[in-house]
Amino acid sequence: MNRKTGVEKKAPSAAGVRDSLRKLSNREKAEFFPRFFKSDPENRSEGDLFLGVTVPLQREVARSFHDLPLKELELLLAETTHEYRLTALIILVNRFTRSRSDSERTELKDFYLAHLDGVNYWDLVDVSAHKILGEWLVGRPRGERLASLEPLAASTDWWRQRVAVVACFPLIRRSEFSEILWLAESFIGHPHDLIQKAVGWMLREAGKRDLELLRVFLQEHAAVMPRVMLRYAIEKMDREERNRWLGMKARKG
Repeated sequence: MNRKTGVEKKAPSAAGVRDSLRKLSNREKAEFFPRFFKSDPENRSEGDLFLGVTVPLQREVARSFHDLPLKELELLLAETTHEYRLTALIILVNRFTRSRSDSERTELKDFYLAHLDGVNYWDLVDVSAHKILGEWLVGRPRGERLASLEPLAASTDWWRQRVAVVACFPLIRRSEFSEILWLAESFIGHPHDLIQKAVGWMLREAGKRDLELLRVFLQEHAAVMPRVMLRYAIEKMDREERNRWLGMKARKG
């Protein structure tokens, strides 16, 4: 009960998040978002609904529900409406980032991995994978890192595979490249552009920190890499070097 207003304060709930987001719905954006996010059977995202709420507005809602219990987050992550899941992930990321307890961070990481069925769009992966799983991997022994990444990489689900790749970002920022090089080799012939782009993106980030390491990788693999993956990996190189690597791919093709 609020002593000033006499109004009983309601506990934060999934229903409260849904109501807040519905009030921010934008019809024009709701019609555009499915095309932008490619919600079709080929991308394994068929059936999502969109309210048309922008990410900055979702972040505002997430701040208002920062103490939402995990059982309520679980309800949101099971929703078919895209913004409900994204807002839930933003709340989870914020909570993980604030936590200074390793046991709590591990609990949140485990919760995240247990609910990856709800992380089935590239934006949902990219807003959460490196900030939860990736940050949890930092400082862990190699065995613990692989125990988390290997099941995701071995999955037939493209989104879990992308989670594994994007989770390497905090390691790359610390010039720890073993995991991304292993994953890049594992996915060198992957057929889907969402994985090709993610691998190329992470290789590019590795190259920003160790260009020679990237060149060594490309020397071995550029000729057989999907063109999208290669283009993403070499994007920050000068034009002459980019053309040299692309020429190697063209000769092989």
